[in-house]
Amino acid sequence: MEKKIKIGVVVSKFNSFVTEKLLEGCFQTLIKNGVENKSIDTIKVPGAFEIPTAAKNLLELKKYNAIICIGCVIRGETSHYDHICNAVSDQIAYLGASSGMPVIFGVLTCENVDQAMDRSGGKKGNKGSEAALAALEMIDLVSKIKQPNPCTV
Repeated sequence: MEKKIKIGVVVSKFNSFVTEKLLEGCFQTLIKNGVENKSIDTIKVPGAFEIPTAAKNLLELKKYNAIICIGCVIRGETSHYDHICNAVSDQIAYLGASSGMPVIFGVLTCENVDQAMDRSGGKKGNKGSEAALAALEMIDLVSKIKQPNPCTV
């Protein structure tokens, strides 16, 4: 895979005790896989709901090979959780499908803080790292699909 790629990372500041760990896992995985530090732009937004807006703006710049969206929504006592999770996941999926660009869903949707901690470097791994790997794989796949004979992708 061509390593001179440019990645945009959009990360929510809300639940930063989780999202900063996800961001670190994402960043370390990208670097470990040959992406240059200067080729990773990080944009911080207030909360998960704002992630798709920032991702769309990054897509419009047409300078990134992938956008990685990182956030953490933890269920509370109201239906707010469901509305945020549905809106964010739908919009991130829409951005990827409509643009043809890899837009990676790295947003934790957890029932409680323990689940979030387990998935941000705890016993369930780091989903930020997994999002980085998914971005790299999708960049490679999209590149192959766009080749003159993509039948063996």
